Formats: sequence, structure tokens, C-alpha cells
Amino acid sequence: MINFFNRVNSQTRHHPPQDRCTRTIDALDQWCLRMLTGIKWYQFVQNDDVCRLTKQSKLTAIIQSCRLTVFGHTMRMDDNADAKRILLASPLADWRKQPGRPRITWVSTAQQALKQHHLTLPEADLAQNHPLWRMMSMYGNMQS
Repeated sequence: MINFFNRVNSQTRHHPPQDRCTRTIDALDQWCLRMLTGIKWYQFVQNDDVCRLTKQSKLTAIIQSCRLTVFGHTMRMDDNADAKRILLASPLADWRKQPGRPRITWVSTAQQALKQHHLTLPEADLAQNHPLWRMMSMYGNMQS
């Protein structure tokens, strides 16, 4: 169980959830919620009912909300802040990824999260409006 959690945790930290990974994360989340609430498999309670009963969103939606929150925080930073310059910098033309390192960058993960909200990276100036961005990142993806 711990090995499984470490694998899922490392995948969500570096890669956007893929279909298979998303299903695995949400299945683990449902299993944990069912264990906490004492719902047994033979009671035939649907996953949506478990979410309504516990007032929880899917774990993948919570992860995406956290990613968008961090992205908004980064976009609101001063343009000269080291963290913002490093995260948004383009690699040099002759730069190559080290073997064994993730292929997906933080910016591409953020772009995928933005795409689900029908936004692109240049349109992400909405992050400057902190209350609007918070509302969008917290509640915009919770229906999934």
C-alpha cells in the first residue's frame, strides 16, 4: 500500500494525471472514503453517493485546484522574482533533458490545467485578479 501511494504521489508531483493515472488516484480516493465511512462493497453504494455523503470532491479535482492556485501565485509574482523567471523560462535551443527525468515541465502541466478552463497561458492574466482566480481555481473544476 505504501509503495502504491509513493508511486501515485511521485506521478502527480511531476506529471499531469493521465487517464489511467486519474482513474487510479480516484479509485484510491474512493477506497479511502469507503474505509473511513465504513461502507462495505456488498452495500452497492455508488461513488457519486459516497462523494455526496462525505462532501468531498474527487482527489484529481483537488490536485488540479492546488496546481491552479500555485500557478496563480506564481503569475502574481513580480516579473523579476527568481521563482517566476525560473518556472517560465524557456530552455536553451541546445538543451536536452537528462535521462530518467520527467518529459513534462511544470508549465506544460499548468497549460493542461488551464486548457480545461478554456484558457491559454497568455490569457492567464486573470491571475492578477486574486479573488476571481481563487474562485476559478477552487470551484471551477470541482464538478469533474
